[in-house]
Amino acid sequence: MKSIEKLLLLMLVFTCYFSSAQTSNEPTSKQLSTEEIRYYYFPNIQAYFDLQEKVYLYKENGEWVEAEELPKNYGGYSLYNKARVSIMDYNGDEPYLFIEAHKKLYPYNAKGRFANQTASSE
Repeated sequence: MKSIEKLLLLMLVFTCYFSSAQTSNEPTSKQLSTEEIRYYYFPNIQAYFDLQEKVYLYKENGEWVEAEELPKNYGGYSLYNKARVSIMDYNGDEPYLFIEAHKKLYPYNAKGRFANQTASSE
């Protein structure tokens, strides 16, 4: 009887350990506060995603637009796909004011990959 109790206790400990060890690749509001990361910048489409408001910011007809989805001409570009850079030190409402600096720091890559995932705006 005691060996069964020990076995059950051991299984419970392992279950708790492994369930808490699993993490997601994507930051969540529990992992990072909005003061730390509010925006992703996508170098290949020169657009942003606002994690706080859950909207994309992109240029359309020369004006910056805010929308829950990218237009069809972006080819289904995904928040979880391709190159993106976390903007760590800007929490305002207009990250596109730094687009020229971001374009220089994080140039377009035809393969959609990007090595550095952290950015700072000037």
